[in-house]
This record gives sequence, C-alpha cells and structure tokens, in this order.
Amino acid sequence: MIPSADPYGRGRVATPRRLLMCRPSHFDVIYSINPWMHPEKPCDGGLALAQWEKLCELYTSLGHTVDVIDPIPGLPDMVFAANGATVVDGKVLGARFRHLERTAEGPAYLSWLQEQGFEDVLWPEFINEGEGDYLLVGRRLLAGTGFRTDPRSHAEAQEFFGLPVTGLTLVNPRHYHLDTALAVLSADDIMYYPDAFSPGSRAVLAEMFPDAILASPADAAAFGLNAFSDGFNVVLPEAATGLAAQLAKRGFNPIGVDLSELLKAGGSAKCCTLELRTAPARRTSV
Repeated sequence: MIPSADPYGRGRVATPRRLLMCRPSHFDVIYSINPWMHPEKPCDGGLALAQWEKLCELYTSLGHTVDVIDPIPGLPDMVFAANGATVVDGKVLGARFRHLERTAEGPAYLSWLQEQGFEDVLWPEFINEGEGDYLLVGRRLLAGTGFRTDPRSHAEAQEFFGLPVTGLTLVNPRHYHLDTALAVLSADDIMYYPDAFSPGSRAVLAEMFPDAILASPADAAAFGLNAFSDGFNVVLPEAATGLAAQLAKRGFNPIGVDLSELLKAGGSAKCCTLELRTAPARRTSV
C-alpha cells in the first residue's frame, strides 16, 4: 500500500475519489481521428486489456472507488472514459463528440450516469469532449479548444456549473485534448507543456500558475501529461521520467504505468479515468 501523505512534510494528502472506467473489450485502432492513430499498424487487444486492468487495480489499491461501465461493440474508443462527460458537484454535462466514429459514446455515458442517480444533467448544444477538454482545478474549470471542443461550449459549461471557466487554445495536433497537454495535480498545482498552447494561453497559464511544473518535449511526447492525481499520488506514463523527478521534488508520489497499447489510439491514464464528483457537503451552523 502506497502511503497517503507526503513523507517529506510538504502537506500533500491523497483524497479518495470515485472514478468511472470502461474495460477495453472492443479496443482496436480501426480509424484515425488524431495523429497517434495508425490503423495499418497491428494492435494487441489482449495487451490493452491487461494494461487497463493493472491501472484499475492500482486505483483500487490507492483507496479509490472504481465503477465500470459496460463497453459497447463498435465503439473501440469507449475505453477513454474521461471523454464521456464532465461531472462537478453532482451535475453532469454530457459529451457531444466532433467525430462521427465516437458520437454514440456521449449518450451511452449519460444514460449510465442517470441510471446511477445523477439527476442534474445537461445534454449540450455545442460540441465538447468531456474531461478531455474540461479540467477542474480548485473551483475553476480550465477549458480546452482548438481541435475538438467548440469554444461556445465554454460559456455553456460556466452557466451550467456556476463556476468560472478559463478558455485555453491548443495549437499542436498531437495534443488535441487539454488532458494531453495539462494535468491538474491539486487545487493549486498543475503541470503542462507550453508548446501545446497558443501564445495568449501560455501567458494566461503563466499568470495563473507561476509555479507550475513544465514538461519537456520528450515527456510531453511520452504522453506524460495525461496523468491522474489524487492530491499526492500522480499516476502517469512510466516513460515520462523527467516529470516523475519533478513531481517527487514537489512532494508528490509519481507512479509510472505502462499503457503503451492504449497510446496507439492517443490515450493514457487520464483518458481512461472519469472522476465522478459529488456535490460538496453543506455546512451546518452550530
């Protein structure tokens, strides 16, 4: 069992999360909608499943609750649960995908969430690809656009969640979703790859997070920013050794995982992980 608090006394504390994942029973690369996908190259479904199961077991060992949605035949990218919705304070913003190949995933995830008792839901007017482009840091949403999510969705999300939304423009097609270029580490900490963003967005990030961890081109290429953090433990691709070293120096506990088979479709740890955030407990006066 990995410790749940920073042994160096820097105040890092792991918080148990409720996570949603989807077993890659039908995973394959049969089309190309991002630069990582090459249908002409072989894909090992058995290896993808084994790597996913190790990730799921890791989350459980860290004290997180993992729910699993049933995969649907014909939806090979459904394993990337982070794209299925955005859930904040028990409210669910559904996902409307840009590419035809993935459009059925949005209703599937929304239906599952409603079956689990999430009642405050919104089917979006504009394209958004869930936590692929919406990342919650503290009480603010960072919102990506440039390749998938329609920028008009940012205002839609702000109105629905009642939280400020900061738009960020992605300019590198290899980082087509925000969660491939930026990871939230805690309520105050992020790490990101500056070259994935427009000049204006880089300036915004530098202003908001002057102490952020910056990824090298090598770590960004290894998908090191597609990471999940519980406030102390940071699960990221094992090849992102530079980021792991920086995280350790900041008092986080980096945990490397091998999801190389899923990377053939442009996904890693965060892509496989949708956080189901319930409404915060109401304070009662004494």
